[in-house]
Amino acid sequence: MTTFDMVVVGSGGGPDETNLSAYLFKPASAQWEDGIIALEAGSGIGALSHLIHRDPRLFDPLVVDGTARAYSASEIYSYVRCFLISHAHLDHISGLILSAGSLGGLRKRIYATKQSLQDLETIFSDRIWPNLASWNEEDGDFKLLYKTLYTDNKYVNVYPDVSVRTMHLNHGHNELGNYESAAFFIRHDPTSREFLFFGDVEPDSISAKPQSINVWRAAAPKIPDTLSTIFIECSWPSGRRDELLYGHLSPEHLVDELAVLAKEIVKIKQEEKSVSRSRPARKRQKKNHASVDELRGALNGVRIFIIHCKDDNTASPEERPCDVILQQVRGLVEGKELGAEILGAQQGMRIRKFSVLVRVSALIQPLTEI
Repeated sequence: MTTFDMVVVGSGGGPDETNLSAYLFKPASAQWEDGIIALEAGSGIGALSHLIHRDPRLFDPLVVDGTARAYSASEIYSYVRCFLISHAHLDHISGLILSAGSLGGLRKRIYATKQSLQDLETIFSDRIWPNLASWNEEDGDFKLLYKTLYTDNKYVNVYPDVSVRTMHLNHGHNELGNYESAAFFIRHDPTSREFLFFGDVEPDSISAKPQSINVWRAAAPKIPDTLSTIFIECSWPSGRRDELLYGHLSPEHLVDELAVLAKEIVKIKQEEKSVSRSRPARKRQKKNHASVDELRGALNGVRIFIIHCKDDNTASPEERPCDVILQQVRGLVEGKELGAEILGAQQGMRIRKFSVLVRVSALIQPLTEI
């Protein structure tokens, strides 16, 4: 069953400005010109133009009067109907900012939490950048419209057949206090299938107020039947000290987080078994932890896409940080026997969720259901 069609415009975490967090997707049953959702907007038209030049088949050909041709980057961006932004750091919004004055097509909404939208206002202020966005639905002179996402456990429709539930994440702290990002449960309404996308996130184990646990608890009952794909960052390679994570994950911390998800899944299965045996509720709640053996294979059927790996300009081409991080995460997941499949979201990749293929440049690689 194919639900979503996604192109990875950028998946890096900087400092390479040509490959920053940016994903374009739509319901699989729709055409690109019917409308696109931009999930993050770090890289934009420039990166997209290079990707289309490298692989004109990245998007299905546009057929005009019986003749097929490739879309241009500006055409694709004109089809964007809304942006989903996890937080307002530049590596997640710079493509949106730079393109805002020349966006074609219909008016576009920017969906984010109230704080992230207020942060965007400091850029669209006629100082850093012209004021090109408005809070007022009736303010038709502005191409961009701010729309607040609330963390109220509800799904909000952002596009025909697509709804989003938003949850807070920690993303480190500074002299102003804790900085928050967001996680999105993105649902295909006709099938109720969804995927989970994390903005930047620090480990719960070093957070003053853990919040990722709430996301895992919300996800666990859905895995793997209606939720089988998770996009989550891993910015740094193994061995980086906690005080130098700056609100991000390393492989050790990421796999610890995945183990928390596994424990929540096991806990649900244990409770379901207890209910089926008609044991009293008090006894069902007595066991509140899972053993190593019980976690084995708990994430079978789940595919984890690693995103937001930070570039190391001193590394050789044979030691790309994203490849190093991917192998480190795989090794740790295999060591814990959690069962999840670990993949890397690469720039120029096309992902058809939940089936068929991933395309990287001109190379087509068949995959199992994702």
